[in-house]
Amino acid sequence: MVEPATKYRSLAVFGTASDVGKSIVATALCRIFSNAGIDVAPYKAQNMSNNSGVTPDGLEIGRAQIAQAEAARVVPTADMNPVLLKPNSDNGAQVVLQGKVCSTETAKGYFRDTTLWATAARESLDRLMQRHELVVIEGAGSCAEMNLYDRDFVNMRTAKAADAAVILVADIDRGGVFAQVVGTLAVLPPEDRALVKGVIINRFRGDIDLFRDGVTMLESMTGVPVLGVIPYFRGFVIDAEDAVPLSAKVDPVGEPEAGKIGVAAIYFPHISNFTDLSPLEHDPSVALHYLHYPRSLKGYKALILPGSKNVRGDFEWLQKLGWENEIRAFREQGGIIMGICGGYQILGRSIADPHGIEGLAGTTSTLALLDVETVLEQEKCLSNAAGTINGTTVEVFGYEIHNGQSSVGADYHPFITVSARNNRAECDADGVVSSDGKVIGTYFHGIFDEPAVKEWFLTLLEPSWKPQRAEKGRQESYELLADHFRQHLDLDKISTIINYYSPL
Repeated sequence: MVEPATKYRSLAVFGTASDVGKSIVATALCRIFSNAGIDVAPYKAQNMSNNSGVTPDGLEIGRAQIAQAEAARVVPTADMNPVLLKPNSDNGAQVVLQGKVCSTETAKGYFRDTTLWATAARESLDRLMQRHELVVIEGAGSCAEMNLYDRDFVNMRTAKAADAAVILVADIDRGGVFAQVVGTLAVLPPEDRALVKGVIINRFRGDIDLFRDGVTMLESMTGVPVLGVIPYFRGFVIDAEDAVPLSAKVDPVGEPEAGKIGVAAIYFPHISNFTDLSPLEHDPSVALHYLHYPRSLKGYKALILPGSKNVRGDFEWLQKLGWENEIRAFREQGGIIMGICGGYQILGRSIADPHGIEGLAGTTSTLALLDVETVLEQEKCLSNAAGTINGTTVEVFGYEIHNGQSSVGADYHPFITVSARNNRAECDADGVVSSDGKVIGTYFHGIFDEPAVKEWFLTLLEPSWKPQRAEKGRQESYELLADHFRQHLDLDKISTIINYYSPL
């Protein structure tokens, strides 16, 4: 077949709701297109997430777009996620614009006039489309939030600007898949509905043959082809954008399962970068429990205080609920306590916010389990960093995203010897370890992604620990994800939709 003179330069993956699997569908497509020899890049105009990462040039974007860039085999850039909203209160968020902090806005203030955000997002999209053959656009939430439709620059407005074919993703696991798809298409304006070229039914459980008639019914009711029914996939977990899926796992009943290493993590109201703990959560030898309400930590080997987007506020919440007593009791019983970023700051003596970056200006006395004092500065530290765990040969790779600058006491033991930041050689130290080695603080996010670090940590908790399975590298995981989707997608139809006639 002769290849046409023009092709779609973009493909949009939109959802019937939040958390229907848009991110993982986009990631799978990025790897499938990359494997077909297409120069593909991901894009999401706006994220609302406290799970962010750092690009190689030191800019901040959502973790999901970093994963999608890895799947596409391209270097992540700020253009892939030009607007990032990082909630720091029930009604406010820090706005990161093209990788740099721009302002703090209330929800009403942000939506009052979206011209600035939409313009920056369009500039980034245009640059990506000039640099790459194909851009996979991920939408946000539902693409049919009609009360915000005229201000929504993330979904259909982006699809029209990019001349993108739209694939609609629905989650059959949550139920009501017919209402999800038919309802979404019914409320869209006709010109936007015409952009939807296919539907993917995600997270199917059971015998897929039993849903064949369901596919026929959906296609008959909507006039839109079903491009695939994707069975639930457990072999790979993409970094989540927000805490919606995590909230369903909070405060499990009972102690950790016998035979597993119990690890508790405090679920802060403004928890951030909880993806730091994903490698522990998905290790079969670990029982990781997120805990919101205080309870006895009997049966747990470690307690982790993760990141927070409102550290002083989350510490006050911690005190109000009574967590401080449980934390101190756990410390006295010899448990291992680790704080990452905001959690590290809470383990120190005090946190000062003289500029009111995360709320009212002031200083809060904190747990004093580490001899550390923190001041929140206006300039944010953003870096990809590397080093070794002090006193070992275990290499550490992570990233730093924090306003806090922490000063340590004279008699301190650094956690990490830092050898590089943003590909520049360094001779520095990160974090603190208590004199008995039981309390650890660090600014390094993502350190458990490195199998050697996870092995070091779990051996610290249980000296007899041995891995139960070989660790999969991230690239291997992307291949497994792509293979899973290839088995269940109609790639011929997708090739036709984007006018790409080489085999996928």
